[in-house]
Amino acid sequence: MRTTTSFLLSAACFGLTAFGQTQPASVAPQWDMAATITAFSAQAGRVKPILDQLTPQAWVAQGAPDVYVSQWTRARQDLASVLESVTALDRNPEKLTAALDAYFRWTAFEARIGSLVEGVRHYQNPAIGDLLVGAVAENSPNRDRLQQHISDLAAQQEQELVVVGQEAQRCRTNLNPRTPARPAPVKPTSGAK
Repeated sequence: MRTTTSFLLSAACFGLTAFGQTQPASVAPQWDMAATITAFSAQAGRVKPILDQLTPQAWVAQGAPDVYVSQWTRARQDLASVLESVTALDRNPEKLTAALDAYFRWTAFEARIGSLVEGVRHYQNPAIGDLLVGAVAENSPNRDRLQQHISDLAAQQEQELVVVGQEAQRCRTNLNPRTPARPAPVKPTSGAK
């Protein structure tokens, strides 16, 4: 009987109850996030043909620093990594690490483009530089929605950890009830006759 009681109590402790818990953070519905991820990927993909038009080797022939060639090569690699990360996020939009990876890769790509654009404007064509800046900037609303999604996922996971911690504490208390301390035996007084 004691084994059955312990088993039932354990089962009750490991099942989370819905009563008295706060609502989890509001994470965008999967279909809504899927639309954002698709738009993010499509806009990031529009940057690639513009990058492919750049000719940093010709800039070096015009006196540009060699660093533009490595920046261009790295920017193309970064963009490919962004697209891979966004594809992984599209497969699992509720995975916080996938969302963080896509977001950080995109922001690193944005930072790298800033220096490269100066070379485009000075050594190739200011209009292509403006086109590149515009294509990257058009993804800002999608990047901002992704950032909000990351915050929402993190808040939801924090709330879930709090609930799990509270349930674990409740289970520990239920499974290991403290036995009340026995009162010390009362000794008769020696002066009684």
